[in-house]
Amino acid sequence: MPLDKFRSANRDHWNEAVRVHVASDFYGVNRFLAGESTLLALDHEEVGDVSGKRLLHLQCHFGLDTLSWARSGAEVTGLDFAPAAIEQARTLASQTGLEAEFVEADLYDALVALPGHVGDVDIVYVNVGALCWLPDVVEWARICAAFLREGGILYVRDVHPLAWCIDEDATPGQLLLAYPYFLQSEPVYLEGGVDYADSTASFSNRSTYEWNHHLGEIVTALIEAGLQIQFLHEFDWTVYRALPWMVETEPGVWRLPNGDQRLPLLFSLRALKPG
Repeated sequence: MPLDKFRSANRDHWNEAVRVHVASDFYGVNRFLAGESTLLALDHEEVGDVSGKRLLHLQCHFGLDTLSWARSGAEVTGLDFAPAAIEQARTLASQTGLEAEFVEADLYDALVALPGHVGDVDIVYVNVGALCWLPDVVEWARICAAFLREGGILYVRDVHPLAWCIDEDATPGQLLLAYPYFLQSEPVYLEGGVDYADSTASFSNRSTYEWNHHLGEIVTALIEAGLQIQFLHEFDWTVYRALPWMVETEPGVWRLPNGDQRLPLLFSLRALKPG
C-alpha cells in the first residue's frame, strides 16, 4: 500500500517527534541506558518468557521497547516508517551492545521488507499508539498472521478505542465524545495537538491524521486472518496522561481521579496462530 497524503504527513510528524521524544523524561532514554526496561510487568505476564524466541516489533518508534525485549532474551527485529526513528534505534542498539535488527519500512510493506521473517516469528508485538495510525486493520491483521510461525502469538497492548473518542478539552471530569468510535471513510484530522511526551515541545509538523478501530473490528480482522483469540483484557488505567485531569497513581500509571471507572483506557489482546 503506497503512502497516501495522510500517512506521508504522519511520517513527517513522527520523523520530527523522535528528537523531542529522545530528549523527554517520558521516554527516559538515560534511564534505559543505565539498565532500566521500558516494558510493563503486564507485558511480561501476558507475553510470557521470550528467551531465545524471535520477536518482531511492528511500529517500533525508536526502539526502546524492542531493545528491552532483547534484554529479556529475545531475538528482536523492529520496523518503523520514520527514518529518524530507525536511525536512533540503531544508535541505541550500538550504545547498549544489544543485538537487534531495525528496518525502515511502512507497516503495509513489512512482508516485502522482511521476507526472511515471514512464517518464522514466535511473537509479533504491537504496543501503545499503533493502530490509530493505520487506515486498514484487516490488512494489518493479515500481515501479523503471515509473519507468525505455527504456534506463534500476536500480542497487542494499545489505547482503548473508546478512550480515543473522548474530548480532552471538555470540563475536567466530563466524559464527552468528540471523535467517532467506528471507522470513518476519511481519517480524523488533528491539528496542533499537545505532544504526549512533552507538552511544551515545538513542532513544525504537529498535525496528524488518525483512524479509530473499534474492538469488534480488530478482533474480527484477526479471526478472519486465521488467528485464535486467547484473551482480550480491558483496563481502567493507561501509560500516559490521555486526558488533562488524569492522575498518576503510581509511576507510569495514569487513571481517572477518585477511583472513577467509567471509561476503559487500555486493552490487551493475545492471539495464537494454530498449528
